[in-house]
Amino acid sequence: MTLLEAAAALRRSETSSAELTAAALERIERLNPSTNAMQTVMAEAARERAKQADQELARHEGRGPLHGIPIAVKDLFLTQGVRTTGGSRLFENYVPDHDAAVVELLRAGGAVLIGKTGMHELAYGITSSNPHFGAIRNPWDRDRIPGGSSGGSGAAVAAGMVSMAMGSDTGGSIRIPATFCGVVGLKPTYGRVSRYGAMPLGFSLDHMGPLTRSVRDAGAVLNVIAGYDSRDETSSRRPVENYVPDLEPSLHGLRIGLPENFYFERLDPDVDAAVRAAFQAAESRGAEIVPLRVPDIAAINTVARLILMAEASALLEPHLEHRDRFGADVVALLDQGRLLPATDYINAQRLRRAMQGEFAELWSRVDCLFTPTAPITAPRIGETTVTVGAENEDVRLAATRLVRAINALGLPAVSIPFGADRRGLPIGLQIVGQPFAEALILRVAQALVPEEVPVPPL
Repeated sequence: MTLLEAAAALRRSETSSAELTAAALERIERLNPSTNAMQTVMAEAARERAKQADQELARHEGRGPLHGIPIAVKDLFLTQGVRTTGGSRLFENYVPDHDAAVVELLRAGGAVLIGKTGMHELAYGITSSNPHFGAIRNPWDRDRIPGGSSGGSGAAVAAGMVSMAMGSDTGGSIRIPATFCGVVGLKPTYGRVSRYGAMPLGFSLDHMGPLTRSVRDAGAVLNVIAGYDSRDETSSRRPVENYVPDLEPSLHGLRIGLPENFYFERLDPDVDAAVRAAFQAAESRGAEIVPLRVPDIAAINTVARLILMAEASALLEPHLEHRDRFGADVVALLDQGRLLPATDYINAQRLRRAMQGEFAELWSRVDCLFTPTAPITAPRIGETTVTVGAENEDVRLAATRLVRAINALGLPAVSIPFGADRRGLPIGLQIVGQPFAEALILRVAQALVPEEVPVPPL
C-alpha cells in the first residue's frame, strides 16, 4: 500500500495508525536482520504517536496526508532525544537536543517516525557497506549493495518496512539507492528543502529528499517538507507548489531531451534498452522526443568531485586526529581532499557557475531530460570494480557517473524504476528538469510509472 492509499484508508476508518504502525514494526522485526536497513527503531515512541494520531483523526483534526503514516529518516537527520550517528563512530553516542527542519515538518504533518535508517559512513560513499554498523543489503538480492549513501532508506522502502524514508543526496545518494532498490527517489532543486539539522557533507552540494513507493507519494512528501527556512542560508524563498501529479497526467506538448553524448556511453545493455524504451513510452503518450547534445558532463563531474573532496575534508578536519574512528574508504577520500590547493577549489566553483550557465540554455529547447540513473544494476557487496561494456570501472565512479553532475548544477531530478535486467534487478530512469521544476518531472514520472513499485520476494 502506498502512502497516499494508506492515508485514504485512514480517513475512511478502514484502518488505524496504530494498525499501520504495528504492521510496519512487525515487518521491520522480520526483515531487518537480513537487510540491516534500520539503524534505530523507535518502537515505543512510534506506538504512542500512532495512538495520538488516531485520537486526532477521530476528532477530525487532520494534518494532511502524512498524518498517522509510519515513516523513517536517514540517520543523519537530527532527532531530539534519539541517537543520530551519521553512520559514524564519531557520533555513535550523539543524542541531539533538537530536530532537523525536515523532521520538524514531518512531525507537524502528523507522521509517525518509526526509526532511523542506516547509511554509508558519514554519507561519503555509495555502497552502504558500513564498517561500524554492518553492511546494508539489497532486498532484491541480499548479496548486493542497496546503493548509498541513503542505502538504508532505499532498502527499507523497497522491503515495505515503510512507505517513505528520507534521504540526502550530495553526489547521487538518493537516486542511486532508488535505482538499485527499485523505488522512487526525488532530489529536489538546491535550496528547495531546508538542510538545517542534517549532518552536512558537501556544503554546496547537499540536497534533502524522499524515497517512496510511488511517484505521487514523493510529491505528497515534498508538499510537506519544501519551503523557506531562515536557518538555512541557501534556502529559497520561491513559493511552494502542489507537487502531487494527477493520477493519469498528460504528456502532450512536452519536449523530452534525448542526450546524444555522454549519458548513453558505457552502459549495461539491459540498462540501455530499458531507458530507450522509456523514450518510446513517453512518445506514445504524446511527448516530443528532442535529440540534443548536452554540455561536457565529464567536466562537470570532475568539478563536482573536487568540490566535494575539499568541502568534506574541511568539514571533518577537526576529527581527523581520530583516524581509527574512520573506515578505510572514507579516510582515504578525506586525505585526498586535504591535499587539494585552495586555488583548485576556487577555480572549480568558477567553472561550476559557467557550466550552470551552459546547461541553462538547454531549457529553451526541452522541458526535461531522460537519462539512465546508473549505467549498471546493483553490484555485489565487496565488489570494487565492475565491467561496463568492455571496460573495468571503479564501482563508486560508475554508480555516480550519470548523477553527480546534477548536484553541482543544483537541478531537480527523480529516479523511477523502469524495467529490470536479465537477473531481475531493478533499472532506474532519471528525469532531470530545470530549477524548481519538481512538479513537471513528477508529472512525467507519474505518466510512466502510475502504480506502486513492485515489492521484492521476501
